[in-house]
Amino acid sequence: MRAFPILRETKMPNKTWYAMAPKGAGNAEIMIYDEIGAWGISAKQFAADLKGLGTVRNIDLRINSPGGSVFDGMAIYNLIKQHEAQVTVYVDGLAASMASVIAMAGDIVVAPANSLMMVHNPWTLAIGDAKELRDNADLLDKIRTAMVSAYTSKTGLGEEEIILLMDEETWLTGEEAVEKGFADVLEGSVDMAACINKITSDFPTLSAVADFTRKQEGIMPNANQATSQVDIENAKAEAVKAAMAAEESRKNAIVAAFGDFAQAHGELLNKCLLDSKVTVDDARARLLQDLGKGHAPHGGAVHVEATGAKAKFKAMAAALDRKAGFKSEESVGREFFSATLFDMAKACLVAHQFDLGWMNKGKIVQAALSHSSSDFPKLLENVGNKTLLAAYAKHTFNWDKVARRSSVSDFKEVTRIRMGSFNNLEVIPEGGEYKYGTFGEESEKIKAQTKGRALSLTRQMIINDDLGGFLMLAEMLGRAASRTVNADVFKTITSNPTMADGYALFSSQHKNLASGAGSVITAASVDEGRSAMRMHKDLNGHDYLDIQPAILLVPVALQSTASQLMRSETDPSKTNSKVPNPVAGAAEVVSSPYLDEASTNDWYLIANPSDLALIEVAFLDGVSEPYLDTHEGFDIDGVKWKVRLDYGVAAMDYKGGWKNGGGS
Repeated sequence: MRAFPILRETKMPNKTWYAMAPKGAGNAEIMIYDEIGAWGISAKQFAADLKGLGTVRNIDLRINSPGGSVFDGMAIYNLIKQHEAQVTVYVDGLAASMASVIAMAGDIVVAPANSLMMVHNPWTLAIGDAKELRDNADLLDKIRTAMVSAYTSKTGLGEEEIILLMDEETWLTGEEAVEKGFADVLEGSVDMAACINKITSDFPTLSAVADFTRKQEGIMPNANQATSQVDIENAKAEAVKAAMAAEESRKNAIVAAFGDFAQAHGELLNKCLLDSKVTVDDARARLLQDLGKGHAPHGGAVHVEATGAKAKFKAMAAALDRKAGFKSEESVGREFFSATLFDMAKACLVAHQFDLGWMNKGKIVQAALSHSSSDFPKLLENVGNKTLLAAYAKHTFNWDKVARRSSVSDFKEVTRIRMGSFNNLEVIPEGGEYKYGTFGEESEKIKAQTKGRALSLTRQMIINDDLGGFLMLAEMLGRAASRTVNADVFKTITSNPTMADGYALFSSQHKNLASGAGSVITAASVDEGRSAMRMHKDLNGHDYLDIQPAILLVPVALQSTASQLMRSETDPSKTNSKVPNPVAGAAEVVSSPYLDEASTNDWYLIANPSDLALIEVAFLDGVSEPYLDTHEGFDIDGVKWKVRLDYGVAAMDYKGGWKNGGGS
């Protein structure tokens, strides 16, 4: 179980990064300048060497380590803790992960100002059935408890605060380590060359820093040898700066060399970037060798599907559907029914053989959200889109009862010809000529535009397994999308827009407005509007269009009155209850609060929009559902989706409606 990365090659035989030796007069020095575990300092070797010291009263333990195996580290911690000697720990450069636990064994911990400590949660890679995975999770919890005990024993901090620091992967400077109790003594900054000696020695460019220092000082630098010579310090700082710049230049050149193949060969790219001895030419050679393994570029990029990745995606998609309340096959996704969002994020990376390396939980989630080989964003998009569309379909409201759906191919203005604007057909005598009709000015324009909102799922929500919160936002956006179209349609009606002929949609010129101040809803007033719609003629006034109203559109305040009139067999306005109701069942009652917003008295008769459209809603490419589009960027701590709907609403044909002011 590794807890932190280390960049290392095979050790040179003349270099030892771990040493334990007596220093005379009952004193001894231990140097842990390596990884903890089988690849570095094993607990078995440490125990044998510690025993070989014999009786000592004081031990100086010098640490510059990125951490490593929890079990070896715990054994080393206990060996030091139980030793009878007074142990002084010096954090020469870095005490990270398991190395920070070992540091807690010291009776006194000394941290130079420019040293670093890092604490985080243990992690592992596991494979097996659900029971085995749960057992591994339980084991990790127990290991964390042991680590927390070591930290609380030294620092005096509470368990909750320690756990919070571990959850956040906390880096501490020497000063911060002393403030929080991880160290007891704060010293001035140690020699830079000593601090980076082990961690950077494998980089040829950084080795020059140590060589330069030796030449200037005439000695081998170590952790407690500092110099006050300003020129030497400045020279070393410049050397470090140059070395870092050279390494950054090497990495950038390798990334550029991979080009379009970076996505399909991400693992190889990572290995080349992490190995400082790999030059740009070496990276190109390795890439060509990898490409030659039966895979050729297609369309400028190569994608090698990891074994079982599609099956894993299908299983996780089914499990998420089940969690979201959608139907899924009982036999599909069973292994992920109890999985958290973090489990699925990690599984998406593993399925594509992504090297998780040293990453903690937060970085794993970020990689799953942003890496090109991860299916995790698509997985979330699938279930989010289903939730969005389900909510949109469920909350259609009633705009489509008064408006016609149509399609446009772009965002340009489109001309629509009104009904009856083309001349009636004429008799063509035998051998006669067909005459062209004219459109006149009977046309309107409509234009689609984009409306949308953003939907996000943060890294914290994934770690907290807050799928419910994400789906709730998707459902709310689905309903909002439907409500937006609904509002646009009814507000177009109540706004009484000016048409292409220069007159208002409902006006005396269009003969679709009740005379005077209007009247309340009665059989007589409804019949007046019905007659007016039927009497509309074509453009040249040659023939009647005989338009029948299908909808009685009213504000919510008049819904009961309108419904009673349409259902009643007798005329409610007559004192004689036996007088038949001439408009019974003549139209379907539709109400909307957007009408109340404009007036609680105004009401309308609307033709069936499929026959004659008073209002038209034009959707881009005929897509009438909202679209979920992933929005990526380095500034996003998680993943965002843009929910958009492309459409336009316009008053189309005044003959398709009639308005009554309700006596207001």
